[in-house]
Amino acid sequence: MSRIAGAATVRMVERTRRMPTKQALILTSSAVNRIKCLLKKEPNALGLKISVAQRGCNGYSYTLNYAEEKGKFDEEVQQDGVRIFVDRKAQLTLLGTEMDYQENALASEFVFNNPNIKGTCGCGESFSI
Repeated sequence: MSRIAGAATVRMVERTRRMPTKQALILTSSAVNRIKCLLKKEPNALGLKISVAQRGCNGYSYTLNYAEEKGKFDEEVQQDGVRIFVDRKAQLTLLGTEMDYQENALASEFVFNNPNIKGTCGCGESFSI
């Protein structure tokens, strides 16, 4: 059983015409730094795994867990020395998404700036496509 690595928020962003990228997910430098800190605490983990689950008031929600191995159908994203494994079910929902890490007085969390979603719930934890 995998352990949860952190909380995540989803934000709907404007669709823009972007050139196709080789990666399914782009990480900000803040996200890379936080992932490196998390992985130092879990020496057996190869990276983080992003999955999507059907829950929340708007349909879907992302989950982040430590990954000790790459799944057969996982897409691997490597950036600045960190590895992210994207579960097969989450791959289409993440295309063109930027993963950021933000801290403020009330919360510290990963934020998915996703141009593919059509709506989010009020708290930002679930989304619809």
